[in-house]
Amino acid sequence: MPTIAVDKVALFKALGQEYTTEEFDELCFEFGIELDEDTSTLDRPVVNGKQEPAQLKIEIPANRYDMLCFEGISLMLNIFRGRTTSPNYRLAVPPNGELQTITVHEETSRVRPYVSGAILRNIKFTKDRYESFIALQDKLHQNLGRHRTLVAIGTHDLDTIKGPFTYEALPPEKIQFKPLNQTKSMNGAELMKFYENDKHLSRYLPIIRDSPVYPVILDSNRTVCSMPPVINSDHSKININTRNVFIDITATDKTKVEIVNKIIVAMFSQYTEDQFTVEPVNIISKHNHESRQAPDLTPRETQAEISYINGCCDLSLTGPEICSLLKRMSYTASPSSASPDLIDVHIPPTRADILHQCDIMEDVAIAYGFNQLPRFFPSKSGTVAQPLMINKLSDIVRQEAAMAGWSEVMPLILCSHDENFSHLNRKDDGTKAVRLANPKTAEYQVVRTSLLPGLLKTIRENKHHSVPIKIFEVSDVAFKDLTLERKSRNERHFAAAWYGKSCFEGISLMLNIFRGRTTSPNYRLAVPPNGELQTITVHEE
Repeated sequence: MPTIAVDKVALFKALGQEYTTEEFDELCFEFGIELDEDTSTLDRPVVNGKQEPAQLKIEIPANRYDMLCFEGISLMLNIFRGRTTSPNYRLAVPPNGELQTITVHEETSRVRPYVSGAILRNIKFTKDRYESFIALQDKLHQNLGRHRTLVAIGTHDLDTIKGPFTYEALPPEKIQFKPLNQTKSMNGAELMKFYENDKHLSRYLPIIRDSPVYPVILDSNRTVCSMPPVINSDHSKININTRNVFIDITATDKTKVEIVNKIIVAMFSQYTEDQFTVEPVNIISKHNHESRQAPDLTPRETQAEISYINGCCDLSLTGPEICSLLKRMSYTASPSSASPDLIDVHIPPTRADILHQCDIMEDVAIAYGFNQLPRFFPSKSGTVAQPLMINKLSDIVRQEAAMAGWSEVMPLILCSHDENFSHLNRKDDGTKAVRLANPKTAEYQVVRTSLLPGLLKTIRENKHHSVPIKIFEVSDVAFKDLTLERKSRNERHFAAAWYGKSCFEGISLMLNIFRGRTTSPNYRLAVPPNGELQTITVHEE
């Protein structure tokens, strides 16, 4: 889990209350985060004659990207404690009524196909706010952005550049600009060489180094704003006095590019002159049908079942009580008019982690208080764990096959498309196999629909062993099923393969075992009719 260090005095001031370390630790536990360290009890370094301020180091759950900065932590804790309500994030057009645009060129699909953007207008930075703004970008790069491979963020002083903007992919030699905090202009190839020994930026160079074209954001004067995911231009760099911030976000993941956009603007729109307002940007991307206005700050609407929430938490809450608890977790909720067992829930734009009503149930439990939940669950009955019937049957099949002298193998569930179809003389009609969207190798392209490919590959790799080779597998295969929520289903299959000269007897025995006509041999010791066993006497010599 990421750990966020925040100024202790500033956080307590934002919360409107002083806490002891134990009291704040308890507050964090109640909310579902963890206080890792309070540096006020430690010897802190002295910098420029002043001792470093006391910090609280807080561990944030991996799903709460909206709490990766001071602003997110203070806001969520204030909502949880009832000091404020969930913000109403709004989109606002600029004074001239014309939105900025980013036109995406088709060549970008070769390297980083997606882009998003937003503008924070009339923002007021202080030293602490500016540092938090930069730190949030770094945290998002390292966590959600997977070290900039999925998402890269660029921030610019809008007053130094002029729209409309374009997002293009150009050969390295045609990209010329002065990188951030440098005095010399260089092209893309020179930049790669210049930063190859940089301890911070060198790790991002391989992301685009081998591409024939590099992504670049340009303004209307063809001034380079940034070359994602490596570095921004020094021309448009922001500072503590910047009033209008233009944010560009490029990505290889269509979903995460919008999640990052929403989190950044939501956290720092509280510092704009018109609080919690964001100026959107028109994305023009006709070649891949991704034209839209970004960001979309409309709360997502969903429903949750009261009976499900109460059943999971072993409570008897009413609809209004659940809605009141959800308000503490930054939701907006109300009893549904469609059914007395439903509540209508509006999920804030910063909560991309809410995917199912089980996530809503978890937040209800947090708001209610984990320590307040009944200690015995379920409260009305107790059960003893038992295997599922399919697993119990699988174990019986495994035991019978093993007792008949066959060896179990466990190959991987992924295989190549050819192994699953053409190697078995089968045709792919596109309705059966679950395909991987981005397979890393040709060996793992589909989820198998048969156990035979794995058995045949096992025999192929073990032909040097003595024959016969008798192997079997009891495991799952997968099929497409568009009638289900997850669009696929698993089936438990059994398969066996014999490699050797004479196989009829062995295969026949195996088939008879599973047809119920016979069982594995029951070997027994028997005495002769006269009751005397033969002996072998061993001499000492």
